[in-house]
Amino acid sequence: MKIFLDDSECRSLLVPFTRTRHTADIRIGILTIREKWQILTNEIAEIITSTESENDFISISANIIPTKENFSQVIELAKNKKPVNETSEIRIIQYPWHIFQLNDWALRKDFELITTNRTSAPVDDSNKLINPKNIFIEETAVLSHCILNAEAGPIYIGKNARVMEGCLIRGPFSLGENSVVKMGTKIYGATTIGSDCNIGGEIKNSVVFDFSNKAHDGYLGDSVIGSWCNLGAGTSNSNVKNTAGDVYYQLDENSDPIFAGKKAGLLMGDYSRSAINTSFNTGTLIGVCCNIFENGFPKTYIPDFTWGQEKYDFQKAISHISNWKKMKNKTITDFEIETLKKLNLKK
Repeated sequence: MKIFLDDSECRSLLVPFTRTRHTADIRIGILTIREKWQILTNEIAEIITSTESENDFISISANIIPTKENFSQVIELAKNKKPVNETSEIRIIQYPWHIFQLNDWALRKDFELITTNRTSAPVDDSNKLINPKNIFIEETAVLSHCILNAEAGPIYIGKNARVMEGCLIRGPFSLGENSVVKMGTKIYGATTIGSDCNIGGEIKNSVVFDFSNKAHDGYLGDSVIGSWCNLGAGTSNSNVKNTAGDVYYQLDENSDPIFAGKKAGLLMGDYSRSAINTSFNTGTLIGVCCNIFENGFPKTYIPDFTWGQEKYDFQKAISHISNWKKMKNKTITDFEIETLKKLNLKK
């Protein structure tokens, strides 16, 4: 029996990330939600054709995070059409800030899932590994003269990833395939870096999706950065108010702000960028395809397709995305263009 990951009811509250991807393709921990289900079941379908009956599949909300401990229970509840509620073992991403708030838990679960009964690759003596039994390094990863401290949580380094000299990393932490952590970077858990990213500066409790860059000095904390984003040199965000007060996010132009906790940083949608030395306030949400450059602090809510203070011309946006993709030897796809065109027409 196939599993259908349904995001029809949850995607509207997981913006800006679900404007350009299925909820199941959100990365939290080491893997995306879809990848977790694939490893746990080997039976997954994202869509259902009209020829399939309800008896041919199990519909599960795509914002539930599956683990070795909970996936059988989630399937059984869904099979019997019973609600799946949060428990100590079942966690659900209901809002976008839950991605960084649940990342510590998800990292530990994924680390166990993908490293059990496997042996980590060795590294040369130039590196300092603290609690090495909690560190897993794939065979083709390259590390030199860095410190990995897994006392507080596990550390996973993916295939073909590179950690340059002078980096200080505390777990829980995950570095995706082909990603680079540049010299002297400081990373605190719980942080996840997707594949094909360039990372530098200081990062804490944040998730960076695939193909994005935060390559220079500046602070990123309690934040989520979408795919194909670029944070200019010196870009930093606040994650705590000077008053130590409550932090709220606005999910769209017409919605009321929603409480997110005491620590909440930057949420940036896919294909967005910031100019050098940009300073983001606590609780900032940036939409898809935005180019942020202005004097002073940007607004805490910036809608899709924003160019400074103006609307981002669609053809110009596509051209600029294409330029960024060429820098990573990729090209923009027809599917991406069509997705962005539909999103732009909604504005």
